[in-house]
Amino acid sequence: MVAAGAEPDDAGSAVVDLRPYAMSDDPDGSGAVDWWIASDLGELATGRSLRTDHVLGVGGASTTLAQVTVRSPRERVPDLGTGCGIQALHATRHAGTVVGTDISSRALDFARFNAILAGESHRIDLRLGSMLAPVAGERFDLVVSNPPFVITPRAPGVPAYEYRDGGRAGDAIVEELVTGVGAVLAPGGVAQLLGNWEVRRGEDWHERVGSWLDRSGLDGWVVQREWQDPAQYAETWIRDGGTTPERDRAAWDHQYAAWLDDFASRDVHGIGFGIVTLRRPVSGRPTLRRLEERTGTVHQPLGAAIAASLSAHDWLTARDDTALAAERLAVAGDVTEERYLVPGASDPSVVLLRQGGGFGRAVRAGTALAGFVGACDGSLTVGSLVDALGDVLGVPPSDVAADVLPSVRGLVEDGLLLAV
Repeated sequence: MVAAGAEPDDAGSAVVDLRPYAMSDDPDGSGAVDWWIASDLGELATGRSLRTDHVLGVGGASTTLAQVTVRSPRERVPDLGTGCGIQALHATRHAGTVVGTDISSRALDFARFNAILAGESHRIDLRLGSMLAPVAGERFDLVVSNPPFVITPRAPGVPAYEYRDGGRAGDAIVEELVTGVGAVLAPGGVAQLLGNWEVRRGEDWHERVGSWLDRSGLDGWVVQREWQDPAQYAETWIRDGGTTPERDRAAWDHQYAAWLDDFASRDVHGIGFGIVTLRRPVSGRPTLRRLEERTGTVHQPLGAAIAASLSAHDWLTARDDTALAAERLAVAGDVTEERYLVPGASDPSVVLLRQGGGFGRAVRAGTALAGFVGACDGSLTVGSLVDALGDVLGVPPSDVAADVLPSVRGLVEDGLLLAV
């Protein structure tokens, strides 16, 4: 088959990228999708640097956000920084009303075209403006955003691409979104976004991001998935814009130096990337503040696992240890136990409880916890199991409870143990 535009001097050539977005493996937890998505041609297709108003298609970050989003039915959902509209399209599968905002009129044109191709143009309200501004004063029960989070120096000769650069210094656009999104969340509403954050010298990554959570007034759960040093980060995003040493050495050297100087000015020694889940409490003060690093393999889609963990957190928050003792628990179906023994030993030196789905957690269990989990089949209460373990181990049940119940709570919140 010969296609017009295959050669540079052909009479016809592609002016946009149009490709199928079809997945049969339930990419967002709502069933298979079969769409066509239009966007601008990438630098590999054009052989030159991107235009600053470039509209990106579906990339790795887009897919990640689609797969981690909680997909329970929602009434109103905005996609902040909608770009080509892919998150808004996903939201139409479980939301009554969808709003897409973007600072780029070209992006909104592509999003509108893609909504028409998908037969969903009547479901998506597209609005021009930066992030939260077009929805100020409204309330939503889910907010999704793949914001322009790339940390870019504000320096001459360094292009600012609308699809990835938020026009702020450092990681301010992610900070503003984390601390400000609560203004549009209804009680019980959830916001989920991706982001980069700077790690300043002498600080752990969770100190900076944790301060954002504290100021947000929301429940917060942040999972750091990647970490890069400034040189790696600069090279990644300079190449992403289509500038390479081979194509334009002077531009490469100038941008590289500008990036490193910008990071040095704030004493940045690393840049994190991760998933942020926020929730407005239905009433009272926030009860969830969780920051963790998970750089290994996870089992997508994670949306259902995140929703289950939020529900488990609420279930646990409503029960002190006395109330928990009256409940029955069962081991989740994807959990296996691994035992490691020194050759010739009769007892294992290490016992791991491994989760087969979700975040794929592995929890090291001591003798009491391993015994407790092994007996969790839903037939006995937590208190009965604690008493039985005390008899077997020859220690007071109160000592067993003090040893195992904090870990049991963690296993419930992470989905390794389920309430029955």
